[in-house]
Amino acid sequence: MEGRTVLVQVPATSANLGPGFDTLGLALSVYDELTVTALDDDRLEIEVSGSGASEIARDESNLVVRSIDHVYKDVGREMPGLRITARNGVPHGRGLGSSGAAVTAGVLAAKGLLAGQVEFSDADLLRLATELEGHPDNVAPALFGGLTIAWTGENGPQHKKLLVHRGVAPLVLVPERTMSTTLARSLQPPHVSREDAVFNVSRSALLIAALTQSPELLLDATADRLHQDYRAEAMPETHTLVQALRAAGFAAVVSGAGPSVLVLADGPGARQDAVELAESVTDTPWEGLMLAVDVRGGTVKERAEGST
Repeated sequence: MEGRTVLVQVPATSANLGPGFDTLGLALSVYDELTVTALDDDRLEIEVSGSGASEIARDESNLVVRSIDHVYKDVGREMPGLRITARNGVPHGRGLGSSGAAVTAGVLAAKGLLAGQVEFSDADLLRLATELEGHPDNVAPALFGGLTIAWTGENGPQHKKLLVHRGVAPLVLVPERTMSTTLARSLQPPHVSREDAVFNVSRSALLIAALTQSPELLLDATADRLHQDYRAEAMPETHTLVQALRAAGFAAVVSGAGPSVLVLADGPGARQDAVELAESVTDTPWEGLMLAVDVRGGTVKERAEGST
């Protein structure tokens, strides 16, 4: 609807969580915020501030724009002109789901712009976002919040949302350098041993219990043999930090494709200890983000007339 303005907020996400490769994801309390207005002509106006602003396209190739267009095409409608103002809080290219956040923001913006004309179920939103992102492990927690298990079945992508135990305190250690998800995936072998597969199945099952009921099991539950070691050569500082943190008793993993490190600590004091250890282990400076688990996921609401 021309002239309608919607406000969208989408959380960062950390995928894999160690053993849950391409399956588990966690929504975290740092956000991309967008204001999207439908115009009465074909203009496209994009203003971006925050993380990655200098690298983000201001034309039709913009990922938010492509996501909005994808939704409109899916329901047989033509996308209107758009005015988009984005404030990016999610670090870009650091393994915190920035592309999934952009896709989710676009899908939710389209939902808001089409409100009253087209209705979207949660399954619709997950399908549309997964079609754009390629896999559901980041977009599921970005859409729905909390801890999500995502999989693809006969009816397309599915998810189950779980609440995280209140004793779990996430810390993300973010380096200055970025990492290409495509490069990270290319470093993994096409086959793994049965022993390693069984190892990860057991740890993934244990991780669900640790995150929802028994945080004291998180160190064992976050062990992985499927992807992190294979990617170590591309981000040696990350690998060194994860190993040092785990040796000190912290449940530390590579966040998504890296190079950020996620620590699932058992309280604020433990998080500060992890930050201090990070400062002493590598030459790379690490920004410590002490976050909460986001339980709402992405939100969209129409801006009332006259509000700012």
